[in-house]
Order: sequence, then structure tokens, then C-alpha cells
Amino acid sequence: MIIDFNKNNDGLVPVIIQDAATKNVLMLGYMNEEALKVTEDTKKVTFYSRTKSRLWTKGEESGNFLNLVNIKNDCDNDTLLITVNPVGPTCHKGTDTCWAESNTENFGFISKLENTIESRVKAGDSEKSYVASLFASGINKVAQKVGEEAVEVVIEAMDNKDDLFLSESADLLFHYLMLLQAKGFKLNDVVDVLKSREK
Repeated sequence: MIIDFNKNNDGLVPVIIQDAATKNVLMLGYMNEEALKVTEDTKKVTFYSRTKSRLWTKGEESGNFLNLVNIKNDCDNDTLLITVNPVGPTCHKGTDTCWAESNTENFGFISKLENTIESRVKAGDSEKSYVASLFASGINKVAQKVGEEAVEVVIEAMDNKDDLFLSESADLLFHYLMLLQAKGFKLNDVVDVLKSREK
């Protein structure tokens, strides 16, 4: 890996820190050649502090280390992307990230859909919301609906109408997300179980 430490007058390159599991950006720091070598040798991310004018290992005082997973450089060889397994919060202010965001796994649109389901359940307007009305019917009805949708997916899987198969699959996923919430869980809890089975 070739890194151009001479591109900037101070001999530093910016380093983007990303959680290896959640893919969230945790912080931005700077490294010189020595900081990179220490990081590679110790497997704990070490930066060059511009305010202290010295090397510092993230977590050296707090214990909130950034355990090295991988290092990549960008197309211009002057910026590093380091993936890590963080121990505790990353920001010195005690938050998960330096942008005060929660470092939880996000599934894009699926996470947005889970939040929509949650907000409709909390609003409880069963006359205007299908989600609220199904929840008001109780967990047995939600579970029954998942079963019905699963059967429809199986039936459409045996047919050659891909659009119907995808439509029923969407219905199944939607109702499964509802059932998870009815049981007090989210998709992330299921993903954690799958991860625990990884060999």
C-alpha cells in the first residue's frame, strides 16, 4: 500500500474510521507514517494529535480502543479508510460517533419501514392505519397474517409470475416486521442470531 504522506506540508493524511460491522462512520483523525506503523503493529488505531503534537492511541485513557480490522487507501493515495471493531463509544464526549449518532446497524429502507410501523403503532389510529388496526387486533391476528402471507409466497413461488411472487414476498416481509415488533423485537435482533451461527 502506497500512501502519499508528502502531499500535505504537515506529513499527515486524513483517516476515516468506520465500524466493520455496522458500516457507520465513527470519526475522522489524522496519521503520519509513524502512527500508521504503530497501528499496524499493535492492531489498535493510533493517530497523530495535531493539538498535542504527538502520537495518541484512541482509548489510551478511556479504554475505548478502536481495534484494527482493515486499512485501505483511496484512489489518490492520500486518505485512509480504516475499519475497526470499537470498544465502547468513540467520541470523547461519550457518544458512539463524533456526530452524536447511535452506532447501530441500519438496513436502509427496511429500517425506515420499521420506524414507520413503530410510529403508526404508537399513534394508535386504527381507523386510518392498517398497521394500527392489525396491532389492535392482537398478536394472534398479526401472527396469523404472517402465516397467510407465507403460504401465498409458497404458492406464487411455484408459478411463473415473478411480479406476483415479489408482491407476496413484500407482503410477507412487511407483516413479519410487524410481528417482530409485536413481540418486542426488530430485524437487528434476528440478524444478531444469524451472526451467532456464522462459522
